[in-house]
Amino acid sequence: MKEFIEKYASKIVGVLSGFDRLIFRGYLREIGFVKGLFMYLCWRKVRLTEFGRFAQSLSEQVKAASLAEATRTKRPIIYLPSSRTDKDATARAVLERDKITDGLICVMSSVEPCRSFAIGCNPKTNRVELLPRYRKCLFLYHYYMDPIFGFIHARIQTWLPLDIQIYINGREWLARQMDKRDLSYQRSDNCFVGLTDVARAQRLMNAQLRLNWPKQLDRLAHRLNPAHESLLASDRLHYYWTTYQSEWATDIMFRDPQTLADVYPRLVRHGISAFSSPDVMRFLGGKVHGNFRGEIVSDFKNRPEGVRIKHRVGANSVKLYDKQGSVLRAETTIHDADGIKVFRPKEGEPNGKRSWRPMRRGIADLHRRAEVSQASNERYLHALTAADTSTALGKLLHDLQQPVTWNGGRVRGLRPWSDDDLALLRAANRGEFCINGFRNRELQALLIDRKTQDPDELRRRSARVSRQIRMLRAHHLIQKLPRSYRYRITPKGRQIITAILAAHDASLQQLNDLAAAA
Repeated sequence: MKEFIEKYASKIVGVLSGFDRLIFRGYLREIGFVKGLFMYLCWRKVRLTEFGRFAQSLSEQVKAASLAEATRTKRPIIYLPSSRTDKDATARAVLERDKITDGLICVMSSVEPCRSFAIGCNPKTNRVELLPRYRKCLFLYHYYMDPIFGFIHARIQTWLPLDIQIYINGREWLARQMDKRDLSYQRSDNCFVGLTDVARAQRLMNAQLRLNWPKQLDRLAHRLNPAHESLLASDRLHYYWTTYQSEWATDIMFRDPQTLADVYPRLVRHGISAFSSPDVMRFLGGKVHGNFRGEIVSDFKNRPEGVRIKHRVGANSVKLYDKQGSVLRAETTIHDADGIKVFRPKEGEPNGKRSWRPMRRGIADLHRRAEVSQASNERYLHALTAADTSTALGKLLHDLQQPVTWNGGRVRGLRPWSDDDLALLRAANRGEFCINGFRNRELQALLIDRKTQDPDELRRRSARVSRQIRMLRAHHLIQKLPRSYRYRITPKGRQIITAILAAHDASLQQLNDLAAAA
């Protein structure tokens, strides 16, 4: 990202990075599965035949407690006949109509599918048992103007296991913090188009990661269900908080809309033609394995406010779009943390040996999630920097195709359109090599399909790939990493290789679509 900022320094007035959307989910883990709930019922001395009445009674108490504040303050309680109704738009209409500046805006109720339990006959044992079931129940959506987080909403499932979901917007939180400190700003929708003190705003945004998140989420959960303490807390049932989905946005504020409009079309063309969705895992610091079976999509979308490009692997994505005319936003969304690592001790052993382990959904790893997302945005913007150039492709490739002298020896020029050299460039540009680089044997595995154990053949293969690596180094497309046998693509190499692959892979239809979108 540093290169991107330096390239457009005269056109940029500030950069702000931090969480945009955060969705947390709270679970009563002790009763969230069949065996746990069965043990809880045994402890409460509730027979399985009485489970329906017990669950119904608990649900009614939760509903009454959850709606008590709306009833007391005479705020609207809106029943939605369809769960597809735009709840956010409905709440904002009420907010605008009633001029709410603090407190509850409204409550919406909706019958929706949920994960729950039921009593049924197990066909294997022919006995009545507690079984997991998908059913429908009443959900209550509370919309607030919160003193800390601003406009938020929280949802509770009123039937066991009483799951909770809380939506928070990081920019809303920042606006509240700046209001408290009398920092002026210009805000449009959920982004800032102008900040009087960008550095201080970023420091405030960074402080968000140091919040006592369990305390704040418990506070919101108590407001959602004030009866929790009397109904369940005495049974030592407390919510375990997880990060269901996070969006981390890097906003680059340009001086005016026209300045961004001059730059953005080139970024769009390159982003959709040069990056494949596996690059998302490269930006996230991982890779798409050969056995990956998830959905892989790259697309661009014309929106009323502009063009958005998106690269998605499974549930994770990297996006780029223009907001409110003068803000360029790069955004990483993490919904599935599988494949992302965090340096931590083993679960349940807080003082144990630390090592790289899978990232957890729990909010304990929220800081690492932010770190990975920021690095993803930076890599994405850096990759765009290499591509956003007015230099003709022919000029870029002219010197590359000429022989050079390197370390006292002659090295041939590249033939970028030949199958062998094109395969070499693709292999060196693979996502998994972005962070730690590649070795000779890793290129061998990608460039040579046939396996062999013959020592002479192995030496010949190693020598052949060594010559190819030497050629890339001589043309300054890759560099050797210090104190290792690994190599990594240089910024110049990234620019040239990306341009070659984009030109090779782009179809006429794709180029026509991009030209029309720009």
